[in-house]
Amino acid sequence: MTSPISLEGKRIIVTGAARGLGRAFAEAMISAGASIMVADILEEEGRETANAIGAEFAELDLAVPESVDSCVETAVSAFGGLDGLVNNGAIATGIGGPMMTEIDTDVWDRVMKVNVRGTWLMSKAAVPQLAKSRAGKIVNLASDTALWGAPRLMHYVASKGAVLSMTRSMARELGGSGIAVNSIAPGLTEVEATEYVPQDRKDLYVSNRPFNRVQMPDDVTGAVMFLMSDAASFITGQCIPVNGGFLMR
Repeated sequence: MTSPISLEGKRIIVTGAARGLGRAFAEAMISAGASIMVADILEEEGRETANAIGAEFAELDLAVPESVDSCVETAVSAFGGLDGLVNNGAIATGIGGPMMTEIDTDVWDRVMKVNVRGTWLMSKAAVPQLAKSRAGKIVNLASDTALWGAPRLMHYVASKGAVLSMTRSMARELGGSGIAVNSIAPGLTEVEATEYVPQDRKDLYVSNRPFNRVQMPDDVTGAVMFLMSDAASFITGQCIPVNGGFLMR
């Protein structure tokens, strides 16, 4: 498979890339010429994915700062440097359903530690290497749930709202180092992490999109590849909703 977008020579870490959207991003960017580090807490599945798509693998626990630093060091050792980071790793599976008054405090804290602090820690660890390239790119995975206020998912929604705000702040701070920071906000996508989502929520998305069909991983990869490419080098601090028109801004 060839890509109309060139990422030839780009060295990129994709977190949470063992499966789902992360794997789709990694595979698409490899097809565009990039060297990819699959980073995931799922070691066995991550190694299998890396071997299958022609990537490298680094074990990563976003809740552990030392693991984050080790992941970036592994990528730099393998590639000789770093040009991009896709902050895709997050807790999303099996947490939806409770009202805000019913969310367990420990679950709330775990979601924030991984989805928010983990995104910051990965970016922080990658910045020195991205700055060396003078054209570094960070793409943060937000969610359109943070744009329309999805109910019964407030801890996740809050974490992705934080990612949106962090993206803007990071863009202003890192612009002087030549690093572009953007986010995408996918709609509900058909991957392993969303299998638990109730059918009525899935139907809500499909019936309210101009494109009345299920959103698939390949519908999202193009936006990430564009933001990682040289064509997006003067775009920073932006969020691109990718949801088939379910939400229009």
